[in-house]
Amino acid sequence: MPAETFEFQVEARQLLQLMIHSIYSNKDVFLRELVSNASDALDKLRLAALRDDSLDADVSDLHIELEADPDARTLTVRDNGIGMSYDEVGQLIGTIANSGTAEFLRELRKAQDDAGAEGLIGQFGVGFYSGFMVADEVTLLTRRAGEAKGTRWTSRGEGTYTLEEADDAPQGTSVTLHLKPADPENQLHDYTSEWKIREVVKRYSDFITWPVRLVGRPDGEDGEPAGPETLNSMKALWARSRDEVSEDEYHELYKHISHDWREPLETVPLQAEGTFEYQALLFVPSHAPQDLFTQDFKRGLQLYVKRVFIMDDCEALLPPYLRFVKGVVDAQDLSLNVSREILQQDRHIRMMQRRLTKKVLSSVKSMMAGDTERYTTFWREFGAVLKEGLITDSDNRDALLAVSSFATTHGEDGTTTLAQYVERMRDGQEEIYYITGESRQSIDNSPHMEAFRDRGIEVLLLTDPVDEVWVDAVGEFEGKRLQSIAKGEIDLGAQGDEKSESEREQQAEEFAELLGWVKEQLAEDVKEVRLSTRLTVSPACVVADAHDMTPALENMYRAMGQEVPRTKRILELNPGHGLVKGLNQAYKEREDRSGLTETAELLHTLAVLAEGGRPADPAGFVKAVADRLERTL
Repeated sequence: MPAETFEFQVEARQLLQLMIHSIYSNKDVFLRELVSNASDALDKLRLAALRDDSLDADVSDLHIELEADPDARTLTVRDNGIGMSYDEVGQLIGTIANSGTAEFLRELRKAQDDAGAEGLIGQFGVGFYSGFMVADEVTLLTRRAGEAKGTRWTSRGEGTYTLEEADDAPQGTSVTLHLKPADPENQLHDYTSEWKIREVVKRYSDFITWPVRLVGRPDGEDGEPAGPETLNSMKALWARSRDEVSEDEYHELYKHISHDWREPLETVPLQAEGTFEYQALLFVPSHAPQDLFTQDFKRGLQLYVKRVFIMDDCEALLPPYLRFVKGVVDAQDLSLNVSREILQQDRHIRMMQRRLTKKVLSSVKSMMAGDTERYTTFWREFGAVLKEGLITDSDNRDALLAVSSFATTHGEDGTTTLAQYVERMRDGQEEIYYITGESRQSIDNSPHMEAFRDRGIEVLLLTDPVDEVWVDAVGEFEGKRLQSIAKGEIDLGAQGDEKSESEREQQAEEFAELLGWVKEQLAEDVKEVRLSTRLTVSPACVVADAHDMTPALENMYRAMGQEVPRTKRILELNPGHGLVKGLNQAYKEREDRSGLTETAELLHTLAVLAEGGRPADPAGFVKAVADRLERTL
């Protein structure tokens, strides 16, 4: 097949031009990316050979080679891994089939420093193209394991590339960089220099589990090439004691497996010994990924068996509410030919999941006790997803509650644990009060808060969607019931209410007829009308019955496509408010009360609006308010 010339897609051309004309001084990342790609290819070949005995591939000496030629000014990164077919080269190298490429270009242009550019390259998975930062031309020669013919891809990054079949391609992939002319004044970027290659591999790729060999070196005596030298330690970081590994090495491993350019918030090593041995190295990121709450989010840890890579994103190793945790688990006694379905049933995997979960939660607890700033960052980024475990993981519910914190009306800090809340509860208080809502602002302005604010009673302020569910699943803490201040009846009589029982009975009698009449007028919208103990300023509020779903929870289920029957709510009136007093007086004095119906309807709609709801008839509500205002002039 003759060589064919193709054009890059528009975004690929823009990216290549940016790489070619890059002014970033820290260009070393290109070698890190190419070595990482080679390592991935070796992992894939080992796994393919384990799963397919008939695969015609040599796996006896899997390795990565680096070969520099100072005279020709070339640097070749070669592996004998899985390789690529002709079609795969066109799909994976000739185009950038990545919806995030445009975003990458915008972010790269905004990056103000070398570290920013370095991180972006890894973040968006365009590492192969970083070679054009140092090369005028790139040649890729590859042959997929098990196939007879190879493929050669060549480009100068000027808008086109060529593809042709290659009969002489060995198994695997080699990337040859035809380096830009040397800069005599800046030897730091001479990538044909042995010391430079050593320095970059040691800094970025020492943890690679496959040997990275430098070949073709002169021996300094007769000019003949010396034997290949292995540049990396190949000792997996998770197999080394913490005293032997620097934080920088841990961070580089994290960046390699997570594709996150930022340093992790916490490093969690674990070594389990006994009847079933395994090692783990887990990382808690410092920032939540944007797709954390999407169905397509890839979760799970990298699974190895006796240092042999088995799979990425092994979901069975951690529960879904810890899906943000990245890391590596290396087991000793699992089958190499294991599938995801088998993993779900394997008792060793279940044992590891329990241990790893407890270890992560224990690390968060230590962070909470010893480093408030780091814990605050953790909870801000991952608190909402961690609370999912309060619903799904009853075995670890106590541990989860111990590391959970919530916004509260108490103190300047404004956050508390449930244990701290219970310690502050006043005499006679038997419930832990909370309120849920879409935002802190909507909660602060809620009429349900009035009596609690006036009497100094602490309330938890819960604004995450999951809060609507976990409070019902947990139910109580240390014998104290979790009570929504927007549901059921709230009796604050023993907690600062100066009204006597006889005064409340007298008030109930005074408004009894009005309450019954309002209920008749609003029968389609409310199930009950009663006097409120929650209100001190607002004339009315609507509350859910003790066992009803809140409106926010109803909306959540509807958003998920589930049918939710319409629930009538309870209207509470403030007997101390002038509007309610006036309505009661007018009701008693008038025989014809038809004109008061509009007032009752407006009162109900105002209560719905006050909690962030929407009137059933917005246009009708606006007209009624306008007519009322007109009559007052």
